Amino acid sequence: QVQFVESGGGLVQPGGSLRLSCTNSGNIFSIYGAGWYRQTPGKQRALVARIINSASTSYADSVKGRFTISRDNAKNTVYLQMNSLNAEDTAVYYCNTALRLQPWGQGTQVTVSS
Repeated sequence: QVQFVESGGGLVQPGGSLRLSCTNSGNIFSIYGAGWYRQTPGKQRALVARIINSASTSYADSVKGRFTISRDNAKNTVYLQMNSLNAEDTAVYYCNTALRLQPWGQGTQVTVSS
């Protein structure tokens, strides 16, 4: 069974940075790519960034130029570097595959507040 474990969230001031990490026990990211998603109360979970291979990444308009997705296939890990954070980035962040969603993990809370 695929299990995702997200980490790296926390409380950060506006303009700050965080780096999220997500691991899984197998090589599913190599097969279906990887994505980061986020959800706020009362809203649907939305795709933030995805990476299909090292040369194919895409981002939601709201995070372009601020967030960077990357992955380490050898470690079955995907990262999300988040810079210039603002209050609208406050959410629970989840990882999953990019092309074939699997059961969700617990997510990691990111709170941007002064």
